[in-house]
Amino acid sequence: MLKRSFDIISSGLGLLFISPILIIVSGAIALSSKGGIFYKQSRVGLHGANFNILKFRTMYTGSDRNGLLTVGDRDPRVTPIGYYLRKYKLDELPQLINVLIGSMSLVGPRPEVSKYVNLYSTEDRIVLSIKPGITDYASIFFRNENEILKLASDPEKKYIEEVMPRKLELNKKYIEEKGMLTDLKILFLTFKSILNKNDKVAM
Repeated sequence: MLKRSFDIISSGLGLLFISPILIIVSGAIALSSKGGIFYKQSRVGLHGANFNILKFRTMYTGSDRNGLLTVGDRDPRVTPIGYYLRKYKLDELPQLINVLIGSMSLVGPRPEVSKYVNLYSTEDRIVLSIKPGITDYASIFFRNENEILKLASDPEKKYIEEVMPRKLELNKKYIEEKGMLTDLKILFLTFKSILNKNDKVAM
């Protein structure tokens, strides 16, 4: 109950506070490339239920048909404005709406697409027992995930065999430690990692 109250108050005040930024970003996206301002994608949430995650559109329309993973900071599918939105995590801001309506929390395991959730073991599916979040330990640890995958000869194989298992370990770590103090710690580390992208973050 405390966590949900915190989510509602924080997301509501957050949307109100950043409304000028949302308007500016929306205008920049609309002027820079054809397509909608927002991007919706089906993700797997609490208890395995699908929901639509909301982001600012950072790729050219239809680019997701060429793969779900973004590789490198200069993936040609990413629009010029999209590069900066991704770099500073501004593309994630609309997810405050997901938090406000209850499909996500501020802090919790990042929701995956069904394609990868279908690869989870029975033990791994414990991460679906709590509401997904905008940020978590894995989001911080893999904040440069695009660059990691860029160096791989087979990015998807590397994601499935190396990145995803480590993410799941960090998701389970969060579940073991979950509580308001842990959430506040993760929020602090998230802001710190955005401002100091080159710093190493201890988990």
